Amino acid sequence: MLALRLIALLGFAALNQAALAQSFTPTRQVRIVAPFAAGGSADVLARITAQALSARWGQPVVIDNRLGAGGHVGAENVARSPGDGHTLLLGSIGIHAASSVYRNLTYNPLTELTPVTILAEFPNVIVVHPSVPAQNLRELVALARAHPGEITFGSAGNATSTHMAGELFMLVTGLRLIHVPYRGSSQSLNDVMAGNIQVMFENLPTIPPVAREGRVRALAITSATRSPALPDVPTAAEAGVDGYIATAWFTIAAPGSTPAPLLQQLNEDLRAVLSNPAIRQRFLTLGATPVGGTLEESRAFLAEETIKWTRVVDAAGIRLD
Repeated sequence: MLALRLIALLGFAALNQAALAQSFTPTRQVRIVAPFAAGGSADVLARITAQALSARWGQPVVIDNRLGAGGHVGAENVARSPGDGHTLLLGSIGIHAASSVYRNLTYNPLTELTPVTILAEFPNVIVVHPSVPAQNLRELVALARAHPGEITFGSAGNATSTHMAGELFMLVTGLRLIHVPYRGSSQSLNDVMAGNIQVMFENLPTIPPVAREGRVRALAITSATRSPALPDVPTAAEAGVDGYIATAWFTIAAPGSTPAPLLQQLNEDLRAVLSNPAIRQRFLTLGATPVGGTLEESRAFLAEETIKWTRVVDAAGIRLD
């Protein structure tokens, strides 16, 4: 009898989950936590996505910028939220793939968050302040080699994509730069433009306008091919650093407690948004490639990226409390 009751209860739960997926429409405001500063590349992508989802769902979708601990303050807030579709996360390399940097996290991002889809991917751009006496990447490498431990590079925070791109660059080249973490890429980029730090491995979307204005000098793109957004800027390989590819990517993720059928519908809604030609064009104009992908494809991608960036973390010996 107990076994029959358990089977019946499990069947009822499954029906409830299926019904939830089929009937889910937000009943109130949806919050996307973007654990980065307003105005940065990630924040811009999050706001475009929020506007598209709001139009699709008929409910307001707002961006909640929660900074700290390389994105983990905001990520933990989402992990602790109900898995009912009303709280989502703009995830990143630092949250999903390089969390081993932090030894004392009070949550487990690998189990308490689950990817809904990969939102977008784009390269970073190696930029310097115009006063830096390096007109190209080869000259920057030579300068850094001649002055080990003297050149600073800024990032959006510890273990963010802009930090990890710099760490990978140092591993590939054998250089020693000084990392200066900020609370968001906009703060870091502002200090590069002010000349307070010399170098940044910034996500591409924010660079074209400031490069055109001469406020930074773009030396190289960190992808395998050039970007239409900066067609005159060579790849790192073209600029003399072979084997260096460091693309940034962002997810939309949900609390780990979110039921599988609801995750499936959220995935379908986001993929529909990313297939919209107008949304795709807005991403591409920024230099970001919309990705999408199924739940299974997103999980497989994160598993591969976690292996890659954990190796970088371990090789560089990066550990933070």
